Amino acid sequence: MKDESPRALISVFDKDGISDFTKKLTDFGWEILSTGGTARLLRENGVDVTDVTDVTGHPEVFNGRVKTLHPAIHAAILARGNNSEDMATLDELGYPRIDLVAVNLYPFEEVAARDPPVSEEELIEMIDIGGPTLVRASAKSHQDVLILTDPDDYNDILHLLEEADGSPSGINLSTRQRLALTAYQRTATYDVALANTLATRLESLERDASEVLPEKLLISGGMKNNLRYGENPHQPAAFYPSNAVGESSNGLASAKQHGGKELSFNNYLDLDAALRFCRSHIGPEWSEWPHCCVIIKHTNACGVAVSKNQVSAWDDALASDPESAFGCVIAFNTPVTKLTAEKIGDHFVECIIAPKYEDGALDILSKKKNRRMLTLENMTSLKMQTQFREIDGGWLAQTEGAPVIDWSQVKCVTKEQADPNQVDLARFGVAVCAQVKSNCVIFIQPTETGFATVGIGPGQTSRVEAVRIAARRAGKRAHGAMMVSDAFFPFRDGIDTSHEIGITSVVQPGGSIRDQEVIDAADEYGMTMLFTGTRLFRH
Repeated sequence: MKDESPRALISVFDKDGISDFTKKLTDFGWEILSTGGTARLLRENGVDVTDVTDVTGHPEVFNGRVKTLHPAIHAAILARGNNSEDMATLDELGYPRIDLVAVNLYPFEEVAARDPPVSEEELIEMIDIGGPTLVRASAKSHQDVLILTDPDDYNDILHLLEEADGSPSGINLSTRQRLALTAYQRTATYDVALANTLATRLESLERDASEVLPEKLLISGGMKNNLRYGENPHQPAAFYPSNAVGESSNGLASAKQHGGKELSFNNYLDLDAALRFCRSHIGPEWSEWPHCCVIIKHTNACGVAVSKNQVSAWDDALASDPESAFGCVIAFNTPVTKLTAEKIGDHFVECIIAPKYEDGALDILSKKKNRRMLTLENMTSLKMQTQFREIDGGWLAQTEGAPVIDWSQVKCVTKEQADPNQVDLARFGVAVCAQVKSNCVIFIQPTETGFATVGIGPGQTSRVEAVRIAARRAGKRAHGAMMVSDAFFPFRDGIDTSHEIGITSVVQPGGSIRDQEVIDAADEYGMTMLFTGTRLFRH
């Protein structure tokens, strides 16, 4: 085949920077092929363009749905430059090869994320066919074809071409491989978004309520930032938001940081735990005690409180375990006031997260060097959703959210009956207990303005040992407290121990073969005991 000018195929939905990029290619002597709206834009900006329809000899059809799916395009991309038979066939067909393809895809993810949702018909129209085909073909032929799917790569490639006097042969293999990998990652992300969205949107694929877990686990996500290190300094780490391309970020990925150094791997884990506790106390059932404060250390709670006012919530949460709350992470479910900021004062806090901060509150909190404040405006109640966890050799999936308990069906199984105030206290305790690592028990007390933990025994191999730990934390505040357990008591020793330290009421799921033995122990001590029927393990 005779020597010809290098050719570039330009067909982009996102037209940012494409005119300047293409003008520079023409300055290097490249021929430009293009389609539809891209071709019109380039001509309007003074670029000499050859329409793809002139190359294929076939008009665009179905309003542009079919335009590049033709041998004149794909043979010119897929022909192997080091294969004499391929090149001879290309010469016989009269198809000059294509040396560069710049293409990006219909914004399916962005359209799928719109609220209110678009119609199924509009969503289907955003499924790109020709674009991914061009991307895959060009990436497969990356030794001969430069594939550009990200406008951020335009300037780098122009710089390299300038060094090579405009010749595509001057672009080295490592650059071509990097571009190909970027292209494959883009089509993979696109396909994940398609599959996950259509699985929930297509009416014919709707599943029974019991079939809540996906048949396929499809995950994609780009790195937001490197972290200083992982749980320990020898472990590299990074943060990958879960939102798809075009979707708004959510959760901690959408939080705005104010001051301080960058967040660490452990900071993210602690903030995630803090949000679970805090979001468990958002909703109409907490309207009488709208302010929640959670203090976290190593993903477990030092203290949790709900109150009619925010300062009391902070004071009560801190009082639960002030010793452990050194170097903690704090979450509030309501905007932080100046008064609360003043009360926090010089307390050693790693991070604080809240929906907002009152004017002046951030200034007060920022006086402490390296303290990081985060705003998470969309802090909503904890909803049931599918959660995934990686283990050696695979993934586990389960639904997770706030505990769903029908309190009208909760039974008081002891002779001493619980009053309505105790039931309100139990509701608070169950919401907290559900987020503490198992085996756990927590001790809770009513306060002047709400409810608070006074002792937390988390993550023990023995439930009775969890009782002992909670008792040490609570001290004298254990007297008259309610004990909430995440699972049943298999023996009466937990009740015996709790009585010795002053517990007067117990909340547990029930369900042990020795339930009656445990109930008898509670009756012996004049305790009240509620059976919720719902276990709350968290591993």
